[in-house]
Amino acid sequence: MDQIQHKYIVLTYKLFTKQDGKEEMAEEATEQRPFSFLTGFGMALDAFEEKVKDLNEGEEFSFSLTPEQAYGNYEEAHVINIDKSVFTINNHFDHEHIFKGAIVPLQNEDGNHFLGKVLDINDEKVKMDLNHPLAGQELTFKGKIMEAREATKEEVEGFIKHIEQHHCGCGCEDCDHNCDHDHDCDHDHEHGDSCGCGCGHCH
Repeated sequence: MDQIQHKYIVLTYKLFTKQDGKEEMAEEATEQRPFSFLTGFGMALDAFEEKVKDLNEGEEFSFSLTPEQAYGNYEEAHVINIDKSVFTINNHFDHEHIFKGAIVPLQNEDGNHFLGKVLDINDEKVKMDLNHPLAGQELTFKGKIMEAREATKEEVEGFIKHIEQHHCGCGCEDCDHNCDHDHDCDHDHEHGDSCGCGCGHCH
């Protein structure tokens, strides 16, 4: 049986969404902070990876993904109410991190991590939106391949070790609504982080 060959790809991109018929840039990976990933590990959206995996260094790309190819449709069922007690530390509600508009790391009973957005807070519940921020939107990526080559054995083994130590899921499909507040996951997304949900990589 042939061993799977993984590619190591480094690229820049600008991610655009459409608002009122106009393109707006939602995210950018620059030459100073490019997006790098190994193919075949789900580090990028499947459709994104398929579009760039056969491109060569120096090639530019521009393509769009439908919601179905990207983060799915927006689901009202993924807007849920969580008891405020989940966000209590030392018998006090965590006002520092839990406020309207905050992006909050959560963890379900299986240990999967994901992000939710605080929509509202009342005396008993915190209303959370577990949809991906880009759910329901068509995404357009425009960028350039900086490096594309076969991944080394050390890179593959290193990545496998990393995800075993820092497993982090992306998406409310991982959540059975039995969620815990998770302070261990960074609130700020950075390219290459193991937590987060942004443009294509597990963000």
